[in-house]
Amino acid sequence: MSEEHRTAGPPHGNETEAVTGRPLTVGDVLGLPVLAAGQPRVVTGEAGLDRPVQWVHITELTDPASFLKGGELVLTTGMPLPEQPAQVRRYVDELADIGAAALVIELVRRYHRPPEALVQACRSRGLPLVTLSKDVNFLEVTQVVHALIVGNQMHAMRRTQQIHEAFTALTLRGAAPDEVVRAAAETSGHTVVLENLVHHAVICEPSGRTVEEALTGWERRSRATPPCDHTEVLGPEHWLVAPVEYRGEPWGRVIMLPAPARTPSFGPEDVAVLERTAMTLTIARLIHATTWERSAHRSALRDIAEQRHRSPDEARARAAALGLPTEECRFLAVLIDTRTHPGGEELETRLTEDLRTVTVPALVGELAPGRVGVLLSLRPSGSWRPTVEQLGRTALGLDPGAVVSVGSEVTDLSRAARSFREATRVAEAALPHSSDKPFHELSDIGLRHLLYALRQDPRVQGFAERQLAQLIDHDSRHGTSLLTTLRHYLDAAGNKTTAARRGELSRQTLYQRLHTIERLLDLDLESGERRTELHVALIALDVSRLG
Repeated sequence: MSEEHRTAGPPHGNETEAVTGRPLTVGDVLGLPVLAAGQPRVVTGEAGLDRPVQWVHITELTDPASFLKGGELVLTTGMPLPEQPAQVRRYVDELADIGAAALVIELVRRYHRPPEALVQACRSRGLPLVTLSKDVNFLEVTQVVHALIVGNQMHAMRRTQQIHEAFTALTLRGAAPDEVVRAAAETSGHTVVLENLVHHAVICEPSGRTVEEALTGWERRSRATPPCDHTEVLGPEHWLVAPVEYRGEPWGRVIMLPAPARTPSFGPEDVAVLERTAMTLTIARLIHATTWERSAHRSALRDIAEQRHRSPDEARARAAALGLPTEECRFLAVLIDTRTHPGGEELETRLTEDLRTVTVPALVGELAPGRVGVLLSLRPSGSWRPTVEQLGRTALGLDPGAVVSVGSEVTDLSRAARSFREATRVAEAALPHSSDKPFHELSDIGLRHLLYALRQDPRVQGFAERQLAQLIDHDSRHGTSLLTTLRHYLDAAGNKTTAARRGELSRQTLYQRLHTIERLLDLDLESGERRTELHVALIALDVSRLG
């Protein structure tokens, strides 16, 4: 429908409810029954129907702009309009310059169609021009609209007080930063992001869009949005931005993203929410000992390791927003189990410093008490071993009983969870002090390591008990060492000469002991399968005694 034939219709639902909680616009006023009765038509300036209406002004003066402050809906019967086109243009220019919201002219007394000079002047200045084809009581219009405006002002005051109370409560109970950002998103209905000074998105609470949509290309987009020292709309994407400080110095900023298809993007309530969010975050930064970046790394690592993202693209967007390269990279999971040094904060800090020194991008964070995870982002070429060796030396320097394990390399972030699972299996199978290397990998895991990982399994325990219980009981009752003799024999792969030498026994004594073992266990030691079963049982018994 062209703007010359655009008819304003009534709003949906109750006229008061239709505009409560947001600024009253020209379109809202035209849809009110009291004005809709005049059959309003938008002649030109339809794009300005979303302009806020601050007041309604009835005028029959030739210079009404001298009595306006801006934002007024101007009502006139057209009686005072000048005849000359130049005077008409000056009349419209004065209204546009002062910032009038719209001009509404009644086509009942003087005009039955709007003068062409008036239409052209309004079109050139972008001032909405609305005609009424039927008589309207302008006084009733002002009463209804002013009541709505005052009501909205009271509503805004109540909402501002509610926002103040809500964020004060968050401050008093020492809410974590993610709680504060989540409250901002829920209150405003906008996606809210907290970033630091290097443009890493530390926390993202989506609303009306996905994390992927909010964070894709985050650093590039954020750098295009200039810094600020107060809450304002900035940048090519028109973000609402507020600074966040730490001990009087800039720390970062909290950003509210415009909601899709919402005009205007932000209102006074959104500004109030973001300002209180920034203030609450500034106080929260003083309360919480763990840095927000550390918390963000922990959260991101746990989600990657446990595959808790909604999609691979979301995982990549979130990791990239934290500064981790995700394109044309290899990824490797590293786990550090601190078995005698449960505190993870110091280890996280030291590992981060190591990685910064060797310039290897990574996420570092505690995955569980006593377990710190590292996700390395590696260049397509080059070895990861020097980096992991350095991390292992650092971990063992803090805790000599630490176990450092790695998974296998993967070429896509969505497969990093597999690398973490493999590193976990390696950690479970790693024998204490069983390697000269500062870390363990999948290729290190042999039978002894496998049985060590399964040492708590009742089936493994039962197998070892069935195979060896008779010998253990015999040695206990008679003070013999048949179990040791069997160990030497099996370690020698059935070579009796070697077994006798290792046990410092004569061949005759060895033969007698082996015969006793066969009798007690009711088996033939010449059977390769039975020797394998006994050897596995002995290893299972050994690793179960390691704890």
